Amino acid sequence: MTVAELVPNNEALSPYRHFTRAEWASLRADTPLTLTLDDLVRLKSLNDPISLEEVIEIYLPLSRLLALYVAATQGLFKATQRFLGAEDGKVPYIIGVAGSVAVGKSTTARVLRALLSRWPNTPKVELITTDGFLLPNRILEAEKLMDKKGFPESYDNKSLLRFLSDVKAGRRNVCAPVYSHMTYDVVEGEASCVDRPDILIVEGVNVLLAPRMRDGREIPFVSDFFDFSVYLDAPEDVLERWYVERFRRLQQTAFRDPKSYFRVYADLDAEETTRVAKDIWTRINLENLRQNIAPTRPRASLILTKDADHRIEEVSLRKL
Repeated sequence: MTVAELVPNNEALSPYRHFTRAEWASLRADTPLTLTLDDLVRLKSLNDPISLEEVIEIYLPLSRLLALYVAATQGLFKATQRFLGAEDGKVPYIIGVAGSVAVGKSTTARVLRALLSRWPNTPKVELITTDGFLLPNRILEAEKLMDKKGFPESYDNKSLLRFLSDVKAGRRNVCAPVYSHMTYDVVEGEASCVDRPDILIVEGVNVLLAPRMRDGREIPFVSDFFDFSVYLDAPEDVLERWYVERFRRLQQTAFRDPKSYFRVYADLDAEETTRVAKDIWTRINLENLRQNIAPTRPRASLILTKDADHRIEEVSLRKL
């Protein structure tokens, strides 16, 4: 017997089934397109182009898959309720969306929300980002964590866990803090509340981190509350280019607002703007990607891999 016969190939060993774009698109079946071009214009993020073709070939099959998963989960919950003799309740289906800064998480999360909210059986779909659970700048500055913003230690993890636990328990009007990308800080006194949604989408760079041990005890983490998760992936050099391009566009727009935390960069020339953007990417975002974000990729239910033009070319669905 040869070595090749003794050792299964990588595909057989992988916990994922991999699809080309065309293979995945064929799984749409008869899922209807419920978004228009105008909808997409409103949903896409800065420097993250998305086409109707992308929605049809990538997101409609995903919408169909999630419809099956949500129905199965609801059926399992009802069966458990019957077994326990408990009263009917409502447990939201929670979807995590993870990936690097500049990879397009916000656009993916908003497109998913728009598609899922158009299902006849799940009219209430909410979206929150973990940005609101970042520690206020005054605390980050006092603890010398401003250059670690977005790293796991920069979040109020207890409040985030309490929020998800309350949502999953079916509590009414559970509120999350609001974050301003203009002031680069949590907005004091503002909150975004969800009231027993059918589906909750949670978007953030580090939402797929594994639970950690403390004093011999396992401490729960955000991903414990997910029923399904999506990781958006792209090569590091491509992510850097997207980040720099976005920084340049912001430097010409939002950074010019007097209230902007980044107002100091508004008047830099093109060369200096690029240098500053690359420095921030390398010191903060790339380090966070390598140290915390990318290692969580294998924990996702679904991986969407992008090419240099933001086009999703491969889909990997967890089979285990």
